[in-house]
Amino acid sequence: GSDATLSGERPLVGGWLRPPPSENPRPAPLAPMDKEVNPARMDAIGSMLESTLDEPVVETIMRDVRMVATKMRCVMNPRKIDVSTLKDWDLWGPLILCLTLATTLSLSAPADQKSLVFTSVFVIVWCGSGVVTVNALLLGGTLSFFQSICVLGYCVFPLTVGSVICITVGKLAGFWLRLIIVGLCFTWGSTASVGFLSALVPENRRALAAYPVFLFYLSISWMVVVQ
Repeated sequence: GSDATLSGERPLVGGWLRPPPSENPRPAPLAPMDKEVNPARMDAIGSMLESTLDEPVVETIMRDVRMVATKMRCVMNPRKIDVSTLKDWDLWGPLILCLTLATTLSLSAPADQKSLVFTSVFVIVWCGSGVVTVNALLLGGTLSFFQSICVLGYCVFPLTVGSVICITVGKLAGFWLRLIIVGLCFTWGSTASVGFLSALVPENRRALAAYPVFLFYLSISWMVVVQ
């Protein structure tokens, strides 16, 4: 009858067919939710999601100015170069230094050559730093392209100072005095640049990486001497 087990069918339990285990699987138990929230973790996530689009323009400019000043201090003291600081690259400082150097040298040029001198200095600084960077990368350097451009651009700062001094003194400074001033600035800038790049290039190839750096700053130094 109906209370008996039907042949070829599932057994009856309490008048109902017992479903096979595979047809009605039990859902997996849910993991208990963590009701405790770590305030430090939430603050870290909030700081990561915080955007600088809503901050005042003055604050943004001052942050960039402080960043440029920090890198300038690294160049001014080559013996204590902070590699981590210069790795945080930017192009504002190199651009300002390049424009200042090109403007200073063009002011002392003849009237019909001012634009030519300005363009030449601008092209030599940026193209020269690009060639030096590619050479360092081919030698196995661990720095990025823009990091190297940033370092080489900031290390033009001593030569920019030397050009300002030479044009300020004017005719009172003879050729040999200008040569001494620019020679000190060349040593200053090239030492700072090589000190940073040598830390990111294999030890057995540092000389090959430093040689183009000296040629790069030597060409700029000669332009400052003969201004």
